[in-house]
Amino acid sequence: MTITIDIQQLYENDYLAWLENNIKLLKLRQVADIDYENLITELEELAKNEKRRVRSLLEQIIRHFLLYQYWDLEKSRNAHHWAAEIISFRNQINEDLTTNLRNHLDDNLSMIYSNALDYVKTKSQLINLPESCPYTLDQILDKNWLP
Repeated sequence: MTITIDIQQLYENDYLAWLENNIKLLKLRQVADIDYENLITELEELAKNEKRRVRSLLEQIIRHFLLYQYWDLEKSRNAHHWAAEIISFRNQINEDLTTNLRNHLDDNLSMIYSNALDYVKTKSQLINLPESCPYTLDQILDKNWLP
């Protein structure tokens, strides 16, 4: 007696089992049985999430750069905290950075900077912040560089 798995129902009711089933089918090269529609959707979402994650980390680094470099009133109290946060975010972003994700960050650097700038302006009430990103992607990712 053979039990046929309704792959669509499995996707809706038990995501982990659906995922494991598709992995097994891929490993066995049983491509005719793969749930392509949902697999493509999941892979697209995975790519979006990875891009969103590295953009968020880069924005955090830039926020802390701006605070570190320009918020003199708070620097004596917070400089070590900001520097430590920069290290943490850099470690996270550099751990999984691929050429594709790096290119994505490079292509979106001005938008990411703009988001960071909005945050820092609101938090610090500073008015002397540069409107365009004063940092290169290489500087931002360099473990030994601070503004």
